[in-house]
Parts: sequence; C-alpha cells; structure tokens
Amino acid sequence: MAGHSKWANIQHRKGRQDGIRSKLFSKLSKEITVAAKMGDPDPDKNPRLRLAVKEAKSNSVPKDVIDRAIKKAVGGDAENYDEIRYEGYGPNGIAIIVEAMTDNRNRSASNVRSYFTKSGGDMGQTGSVSFMFDRKGEILFKADIADADTVMMAALEAGADDVESDEEGHWIYTSDTTLFEVNAALEAALGESEHAKLVWKPQAPTEITDLETAQKLMKLIDTLEDDDDVQTVTGNFDIAEEIAAQL
Repeated sequence: MAGHSKWANIQHRKGRQDGIRSKLFSKLSKEITVAAKMGDPDPDKNPRLRLAVKEAKSNSVPKDVIDRAIKKAVGGDAENYDEIRYEGYGPNGIAIIVEAMTDNRNRSASNVRSYFTKSGGDMGQTGSVSFMFDRKGEILFKADIADADTVMMAALEAGADDVESDEEGHWIYTSDTTLFEVNAALEAALGESEHAKLVWKPQAPTEITDLETAQKLMKLIDTLEDDDDVQTVTGNFDIAEEIAAQL
C-alpha cells in the first residue's frame, strides 16, 4: 500500500488541518466553479461537478459555499482558469506531479519552478515523471463499512481494478474512465463512499527511511500546497512508519 493513511496521519500530526482549512475550501470551491462552468450546473447531470461537490462535502465545506461556487459559474462572473500539470523531482529524486488551476500561467510556472529549486529539486517538462504513475479513479470507504472480503467482492462486481484494505479504510481503484460508474455501483451496494476522485497512483513508490529527506520533502509539499494556484500534489514515495512518527 502506497501510504495513503500514513500521509493523512503525517498531515494530522503536523497540525496543519486547521491552518489550511480556508485555503482548502477555496481550492475545492474553485474546482466546483470550473466543473459547473465546463458542463451542466446540475450535479446530477455533470459527473465532474458531482464528484467535486462530494469531495467538498467530505471536507466539511458548508452548503452555502458550495451553492455560491456553482452560482458563480452560472452567473458568468467566474474567472477563466487554465488547468495545468507540472512535473519535477524533489529531494532525493522523488518524482512529484503538481496539478494547478490558474488565471496566470507565467506566475504559476515561475512559482512552482522556484519551489522545486529551493528544495534542491528540479522542475521538468510535462511527461518527465508522469510515466511513473498511473491515472486512476480512487474510491475510499471507511474500514467499518464492511470486511475486506465483502468490499473486494463488491468492487469486482462493480468493475473495479484493485482493492487495498487496511485498518484505516478500503481504497478501491478503477480506470480513469469508469470512476463514476464504479462509484455509483459500490454506493448502491455498500453505502456512501468517503471520496471518489481521479488520482495519480505511483507504480513503484520510493521508500523514505531517513528523517532529513522526509522533512525536506514534506516542506516542499507544504509549500506547493500553500500556493493558491495549486490544487493537488502527488509524489511517488512512501515514508517508513518510524520516520513518519517523527514528523
């Protein structure tokens, strides 16, 4: 398993959740607005918007904030954002993918390049590291929704590709084109999922076993995530539990 729950635990230990709450709300609202602007403003008729709203709700974004983000798109007063993917190498050669939505490409590219450089890394060309990841749909259910065998059977019947279960939850993976359908089938069988979204899944995560590298890497990720233009940051790493406990 590529450390999903470990990553969450690290973020929790670092005490960043409250500090980044408003910034997270802003990023989720931006995705909702863009999804609504690109398609139908009704989540039931717009799969991308439906998943964006689901992700916002799972992160406790208030209903009025969600509604306001949709109305912003419908009203025609939403900014025009470009969706861009940046790729590069962080400390110790860890591959990192950064997804951004920006109204100023030059600003975003300059900022992201600066973050990589200051961390001792290097921003590369598009495609320079993405070949080390698979574009997948990821669906998460809480651990107590059912036992691992039950979830596995439901996932296979729904058309999922893979399931990874641990004490934290059940992580179900689909192709990037079947996420919506598989999630709907699983929710009919098991109940509502925690989240359902497209992710970059590392093919062979690098195990980080020294504290200094882990600290440098998490500092870079924190810096990237604090940028208003950045939506998601993904790396091909897994931090050893004894190291994660010290972060």
